[in-house]
Amino acid sequence: MLTELLRLYTAVKCGMYLAAARLIIIHLARVILVKNNPEGGRGQSEGFVILNFLFFLCILHFNIHNNPIAVCRRWPLNIKSQYSLVPVEQLYNVRRVPVDVIFTLTTPEQPASSLQGNSRRPAACIYKPKCLSLRGEREYTPRSPTYCLNTPSKSKMNHMCLAQRNRVVTVPKLANHPAPPHPLYRSNLRHPLLPSSSSRSFQTSSSSSHYSSSYYSHFSLPRSSQTRLPANLLHPSSSSLPRNSLLSHPTRSYSLKMNSDHSSKLIDGTQLAKEIRQGVSQKIAEIQAKSPKFKPSLAIIQQGDRPDSTTYVNMKRKAAEEAGIQFVHLILPETASEQEVAREISRLNEDPSVHGLLVQLPLSPSIGQEGERRLTEAVSPQKDVDGFHAYNIGLLSSRGSQPLFNPCTPAGVIRLIESTGFQLSGKQAVVLGRSDIVGTPVCSLLRRKDATVTQCHRYTQDLPSILKTADVVVSAIGKAEFIQGQWLKPGCIVIDVGTNFIQDSSKKSGQRLVGDVHFDSAAEVASRITPVPGGVGPMTVAMLMENTLLSAIRHNEKARSRSIKPLKLNRLDNVPSDIEVAMAHTPKNVATLANEIGVLDSELELYGKSKAKINLDILDRLAHRKDGKYVVVAGITPTPLGEGKSTTAIGLVQALSAHLGKISFATVRQPSQGPTFGIKGGAAGGGYSQVIPMDEFNLHLTGDIHATTAANNLLAAAIDARYFHESTQSDTALFNRLCPAIKGKRRFAPIMLRRLKKLGIDTNKTPEELTEEERSRFVRLDIDPQKITWHRVVDTNDRFLRNITIGQGPAEQGRELKTGYDIAVASECMAVLALSNDLADMRERLGRMVVADSKSGEPITADDIGCAGAMAVLMKDAIKPNLMQTLEGTPVFVHAGPFANIAHGNSSILADKIALKLAGIEEGESESDYGYVVTEAGFGADIGMEKFCNIKCRISGLKPNAVVLVATIRALKMHGGGPEVTPGKPLADVYLEENLEILEKGCSNLAKHIENARSMGINVVVAVNRFTSDTPAELALVERVAKAAGAHSAVACNHWAMGGEGAVDLAKALIAACEGPSNESFKFLYDLNQPLKAKIEKIAVEMYGAQGVSYSEEAESQIAAYEKQGFGGFPICMAKTHLSLSHDPKLKGRPQGFTLPIRTIKMSAGAGFLYPIVGDMQTMPGLSTRPGFFEQDIDLATGKIIGLS
Repeated sequence: MLTELLRLYTAVKCGMYLAAARLIIIHLARVILVKNNPEGGRGQSEGFVILNFLFFLCILHFNIHNNPIAVCRRWPLNIKSQYSLVPVEQLYNVRRVPVDVIFTLTTPEQPASSLQGNSRRPAACIYKPKCLSLRGEREYTPRSPTYCLNTPSKSKMNHMCLAQRNRVVTVPKLANHPAPPHPLYRSNLRHPLLPSSSSRSFQTSSSSSHYSSSYYSHFSLPRSSQTRLPANLLHPSSSSLPRNSLLSHPTRSYSLKMNSDHSSKLIDGTQLAKEIRQGVSQKIAEIQAKSPKFKPSLAIIQQGDRPDSTTYVNMKRKAAEEAGIQFVHLILPETASEQEVAREISRLNEDPSVHGLLVQLPLSPSIGQEGERRLTEAVSPQKDVDGFHAYNIGLLSSRGSQPLFNPCTPAGVIRLIESTGFQLSGKQAVVLGRSDIVGTPVCSLLRRKDATVTQCHRYTQDLPSILKTADVVVSAIGKAEFIQGQWLKPGCIVIDVGTNFIQDSSKKSGQRLVGDVHFDSAAEVASRITPVPGGVGPMTVAMLMENTLLSAIRHNEKARSRSIKPLKLNRLDNVPSDIEVAMAHTPKNVATLANEIGVLDSELELYGKSKAKINLDILDRLAHRKDGKYVVVAGITPTPLGEGKSTTAIGLVQALSAHLGKISFATVRQPSQGPTFGIKGGAAGGGYSQVIPMDEFNLHLTGDIHATTAANNLLAAAIDARYFHESTQSDTALFNRLCPAIKGKRRFAPIMLRRLKKLGIDTNKTPEELTEEERSRFVRLDIDPQKITWHRVVDTNDRFLRNITIGQGPAEQGRELKTGYDIAVASECMAVLALSNDLADMRERLGRMVVADSKSGEPITADDIGCAGAMAVLMKDAIKPNLMQTLEGTPVFVHAGPFANIAHGNSSILADKIALKLAGIEEGESESDYGYVVTEAGFGADIGMEKFCNIKCRISGLKPNAVVLVATIRALKMHGGGPEVTPGKPLADVYLEENLEILEKGCSNLAKHIENARSMGINVVVAVNRFTSDTPAELALVERVAKAAGAHSAVACNHWAMGGEGAVDLAKALIAACEGPSNESFKFLYDLNQPLKAKIEKIAVEMYGAQGVSYSEEAESQIAAYEKQGFGGFPICMAKTHLSLSHDPKLKGRPQGFTLPIRTIKMSAGAGFLYPIVGDMQTMPGLSTRPGFFEQDIDLATGKIIGLS
């Protein structure tokens, strides 16, 4: 480069004085410094010095010889040099020679425009009127020329530095001022032409790139002009610029620090914003290293395609992508209504993958300002990363509160001030402006920093006097260069938030951007000042990224954090009735409970304040979690009074959560209204271990049973109707009605394609393409009326509906059918609901339910009837589990209620799966962080637990960690030979007095159930549900027998009278039993590939203790038919009495040597099991002489229910 400069020097055709030579030496010295500068680079510093030197020579030549001179590239007379200094008059004589005129100095007689025709691109120059004249022309008083650099080519805009103001530089005589200034150097330059590589100040770049302020400080630089220069002039090859060169970012601004007494340092918002975005990116990477699913997301809704809005959105998109934040840009048409925008806001509010949401303003005039306000307020405060929601603004204004998010621009203002190291505490701050966007929030943030804040506005009197007191000035009033430097306190900090455009003819747009503060005068007074642009603007977007990260972190922590806040029990020594206990306690709002257990608002469907449904999407969100501990509560063979399995399940989770601090869930069945109004009563638990509100739990809840009843009966009606129409119409008539011609074209309903596929008919055929034989097979199910197995259901004990005759009206033309009613929970639809893994699974199961046989013996399904899709529609909400709570405020999932005899008698798979995920652990959590899911299996362990393991767990893929086996001294004494226990009659004395002998005999029943559980590899914890009449000796005997039979532990508990406190020891024993991989030893009782008889006998012999199994003739034929039809691989769901291990309720204890009689075998193809019926089984209970409804009524004064149990 030194050689290049020497060539340029020799090209100057003029004499040189001593002073000029001295200046050249100074410049050459600077070149050497630049080359040795480790922080600089040849890409910037050399180009800068070259240009500096060229410009210097032009000025020198002009002042010495008064001749205009141009700087050119590839001057033909000097081709060895890249740059040449050429007298202007020589350029006039050049024709058809490519010359790049870089810049020149001209006079009015030789305007720059006259050179444009001879150069490759326009010369970058203008002239100032009344400047020095050429020799031989009219004489003028010597004055200073105008130095102006304009962009020669639009194609160079990509590498152009920020535009500078035009400057008229007064150039003194060389003799008086040996070092004329370079016009690119001027004090208080807002957007200097050349950036440094390491910071925004020339001073920090290198010693050679900063010229001492004393060198130029005597020049007065007016503020009216502008210079613009393409970056390729700074270096011959723009492609040689370093990749991280700041020159490649033409929109950034940089500061030039001057060292005079009142000069300011610019507060570089661009650099600080960059550092913030980098910090956001680093934080995201750190979190993702531990939680790979952590993906912050920002969504922006834009209406229409306004260019300015699109530009702002793209800025945010770029910042988000650089920070590693996912960006969602939803563009709505300009015609979108307020309701349509609100709908999208609501959708994004509920989307758990979106953490930040804002509406890009302005919206269309049809929505207006009031509509914009409503839509802004519609954004969830938890996703209001802009910080403008009334909720967040209100909390910001309150000293005792903390907003979820600070507004971005005000927060950026504070960060800019803090970046200077300035302590705001105790300082005077003046804020100009009172908008809700900047002024007012900034005041709140400054007050939070303990600054004394004065807020000024258009009516403020004597503003200069107020500003004179300010240590910090923040202006956001939108008045161009309104604040003057003489108004400011020396040494203050000035944050200019204003963005105003003023006229500027030198700009292509005719205007330029300035702030509220008169920059040049303020910069002489302030110690720190923000430029416009390049100050507050970049900070707004950076703070938006930071807020989005904050929101994502909160969302992530909320999803992981589960902390149940228990409710206090109002216990009485004399425990009142169940309904009185329940009414004496007020449940927490179910939305609060959902928040405590980690359910998102978008996953919750409220049904009032005490119950809600959980959306199945939660399973996808929590799929990465390890499941919690899975516990099933079963019981010994019970008395007709029940032994308190439900009460134990509820008391156990109250102990785990409310007393031991563990996350735990109870999952129970929804009770049928049959037993609720019959003898047994409800199933909410009892005493101080209940689900509340107990009345809603036991009655309608959220209508799941009603929905299931409606679906079941719709299918029953469809079956009868199809039988009637087939028996009264020809194949052609059936076909024309099933596939009617609509606008001359027939089509198959989507569900009909399933039947075509089942029949082996090409589903691509149109109805017209079917052959006569195919049409007949398609339309005619040929239902055998004697083999319709589908019954109607009702959720009431109604004995007279067990067997009925239908079709006796004249319209049915004598086609009577014998049928019956079952209780609603005995419907196969309920079993399907309980065993479905998702909505699609439920739809498939409903479709394959077998409802009848054809006359040829083919099974007819709900899909054949064409009704399964409509049934799924009726049950679409029923598939979502219901969330309720215990008396102590711990969560309970209530879902499905299949009968425990002809069905599997367990709550739904979906409820258990959701609870297990909510109770599970994230990566990095320990064994102690596991939660517990306690589910109840109906009847004794020989029925409920066996079906839980071999049906429910087989279908769900879940494995239990332990079984809690509930026993009572009362039931064990009955199995030891005690008198019959009958509901409604007083207990015999043997049950109220200590009797170890009869108790020990009865413990054989307990031992058999323990052995059954252990045979499937499950740890057993025996829970002795204690009554007041039980003695310590009796309890010790049961504990000894239980452990001898293989139980992990046996614990007496009194949760009925004490709530969770009474089951703490039981909970501790359960935790110990579940430690480690306690479910790895779990195994099924039988293999599905075994023959049906082998599976039945396995259950009878090993679970019940039978000697063998006998089959009726009907059962034998059914087994053969099922295996022939392909249903032999189904699991077995035994339907027998719950009052004995055998088929005979009178056989107590541990009966042996009996033969289990199988009367008939029925199929639930949709649920996926066969159920052999042992003895006489009723699927429709009847009411007793004195049912429970005699006690039930409603208090007309309060509306409260009384007498429910």
